[in-house]
Amino acid sequence: MKTYDIDAEWSTSDLALLEDLKRAEALLPEDAPRALLSVRLSVLTDDTTSPVRQELDLRVLARDKGYRVVGVASDLNVSATKVPPWKRRELGEWLNNRAPEFDALLFWKLDRFIRRMSDLSTMIEWCERYGRNLVSKNDAIDLSTTTGRIMVTLIGGIAEIEAANTSTRVSSLWDYAKTQTDWLVGKPAYGYETAKKDGRSVLAINKDAHKALHWARRMALRGVSARRMAMCLVRSGLMSPGLTTATILRRLRNPALMGYRVEENKQGGKRRSRLLLGDDGKPIRIAPSIFTEEEFETLQAALDRRGKNQPARQTGGATQFLGVLICPDCSTNMTVQKTSHKGRDYSYLRCGKCKSGGLGAPNPQGVYDVLVADVLRVLGDFPVQVREYARGAEARAEVKRLEGSIAYYMKELEPGGRFSKTRFTREQAEKTLDKLTDELSAIDPETTQDRWILVHNGKTFREVSEEGGMEAMAEDLRRVGITCEMTRTKIKGVRAPSVHLRLKIPRDVRERLVIKSDDFAAKL
Repeated sequence: MKTYDIDAEWSTSDLALLEDLKRAEALLPEDAPRALLSVRLSVLTDDTTSPVRQELDLRVLARDKGYRVVGVASDLNVSATKVPPWKRRELGEWLNNRAPEFDALLFWKLDRFIRRMSDLSTMIEWCERYGRNLVSKNDAIDLSTTTGRIMVTLIGGIAEIEAANTSTRVSSLWDYAKTQTDWLVGKPAYGYETAKKDGRSVLAINKDAHKALHWARRMALRGVSARRMAMCLVRSGLMSPGLTTATILRRLRNPALMGYRVEENKQGGKRRSRLLLGDDGKPIRIAPSIFTEEEFETLQAALDRRGKNQPARQTGGATQFLGVLICPDCSTNMTVQKTSHKGRDYSYLRCGKCKSGGLGAPNPQGVYDVLVADVLRVLGDFPVQVREYARGAEARAEVKRLEGSIAYYMKELEPGGRFSKTRFTREQAEKTLDKLTDELSAIDPETTQDRWILVHNGKTFREVSEEGGMEAMAEDLRRVGITCEMTRTKIKGVRAPSVHLRLKIPRDVRERLVIKSDDFAAKL
């Protein structure tokens, strides 16, 4: 397997063919159907068709069908099973925001485009909604015919079966690997690395990680906080920069450090690992232990003592405007941190990188209320616009009718024509011709094209925000790119700092506030 390199894959003959195809395309009429080419590949092997060949084959197909190529959506190293078309980086942009710019979506083979029947059904619905067609180079697919629709469903079913078989094989491999003492597949837990022994793949202890973990254990037994622990480990060079308290705690709580095989425990809302038991009901040993069972148990007890006073994490998150409130000094998000003391809970807004989280601002709700008031003061009266899709088919049909009528009257007004025989018929025909010409001139050329239009839904930003509450406003602010710098200033003799908020609003905020319906919002 290898990563695809665009510059390296185009040969001289490929480029020559590309130029020939572009010259042929230049001869097409202006109203030729427009084609978008979709090129996808998860991995490039000797058995797969390279993206260059896919693109050239699709350009030949477009030439044969009389399509003008308006773009190439190239999504490489992307799995069609895991990532549907509307979530791919390039193709997703075309589908979600550039639908008016093409008439047909061309792809090399259905399994290069889609591998799930549910995704295929979604794309067919999307094509029907926007009047687009799906065309395959190597499959009999054409949504404009009944046969083509039947074929796309049958081929899609085969592609899904193939993907399911692949998934089953992978799952079987993982299930088998979990029962073995050898290391067959996967990434080892922190503290271990793969090695070869007697031709077998085994796990060995990484010396630097072993030193870091035992150092962390000693700090935990002394009551050092996880935050302080992570800072010391990074400064010592034993662990990489960017180490978080969550990461160091997850590493220290992993039973794999005793040399046992583990699996992820997906219950409880936390990332934890649990022991896997063998047929004899005992843990499966796959590596030498970094911690003995006694050392591991005393470590867990120390971590529990340090963390027992922390209140449980809220399911939806404690910070209402996460990603909006920013520290101006370290440019990280402000988050709510909760502590308990003598039976009382305390909440503070702190940043991520300033020393000790910067000056903690108590009463997060008060900060939120000020932020909401500032936002509504600036944006409250903005009209909310909704992006809607407008078809140009009706206007195009009217233009065609008028042009045909005008051509008819012009021809019949020529000498020897039907309306040139008498003065009365000529005058009446000329009046009708003038009327038709005026009607044609009154049609805006833009309305003959499929396009996005903005429609005012009758509400202001204030009304929409009041209906949706803080969560809806926070989502809108993140979508638009509005942030708020939160400055905390120490006041002498006062424990709580002074808090000042400063909104940062993009210049094109009106355009960003436009609500764009998501055709794929309910799809997995």
